[in-house]
Amino acid sequence: MRLRSIFALAFALVLLTAFGEAQTGNNATYQQSFRWRGDGPQFGGFSGLEVTQNGRNFTAITDRGFFVKGHIIRNEAGQIERVIDTVPAALLTDQGNPLPRFFTDSEGLAIDDQGRYFISFEARHRVQSYDTLGEASRNMPKHADFKRMQNNSSLEAMAVDAKGTLYLIPERSRSKSRFPIYRLKRGSEKWDRSQNIPRRAPYLPVGADIGPDGKLYVLERHLAGILGFTSRVRRFDLGENGPENEIELLRSGLGVHDNLEGIAVWQDDQGQIRLTMISDDNFQFFQVTELVEYVVPDGI
Repeated sequence: MRLRSIFALAFALVLLTAFGEAQTGNNATYQQSFRWRGDGPQFGGFSGLEVTQNGRNFTAITDRGFFVKGHIIRNEAGQIERVIDTVPAALLTDQGNPLPRFFTDSEGLAIDDQGRYFISFEARHRVQSYDTLGEASRNMPKHADFKRMQNNSSLEAMAVDAKGTLYLIPERSRSKSRFPIYRLKRGSEKWDRSQNIPRRAPYLPVGADIGPDGKLYVLERHLAGILGFTSRVRRFDLGENGPENEIELLRSGLGVHDNLEGIAVWQDDQGQIRLTMISDDNFQFFQVTELVEYVVPDGI
């Protein structure tokens, strides 16, 4: 039996057992997992997601330097029935050219109140802004720490608040107890690194968003070898001295979801906070692209 077949069989067996495993975090209520299928060689590898407040329009980016815009069709209960998407299109440099090799690893996505897009990259550690995706970008200021960050494990999680301040959380940290937060106020040329969040192993940050409630939501993941992925979402109040009042909203069992990397937090028609997450299939036949949704009950 070929190695690929053995891997696929092992993965299938893991899924058969894992899907029966209950969620261990119970502060958010599971809604659904929707398998999203697309066409073309650039479909897949999704690492960042933004969803509009009606839950029906979205923007997603891939870790190969492409973006997709589309519409989510929902039934009366708010469940996803299908996704209508555009063909993946390339992100461009500040000169309007295709991203060169080693510059394509786009990971974090945030959209401010002015409709400007911010995308973080972790191969050449940086943040680019776009007035319009598919057109030339603008170079953003860099922090001195960016040069020392680990390849393929740096600027994964990004969010923007109502005032236009960007929040960046790296996937890896030199500290065993904290993850630094890099903040850039609108119009500023200097990142601030005075704030942080607790590091609670074995999870690592891969996505972030600031919800309509003004709170910071951090999506984290852990890969347990062939046993698959487990995901966690933590929420923080943004206090004057930094994130506080940490609460774990969910922690999935091994293999329950695929490799969730992007998170969008929005409010549905019933006034509930929804977490919509997207998986990175790494362009592998044994992984899937899925949209996973949870609801945060009132009072949590």
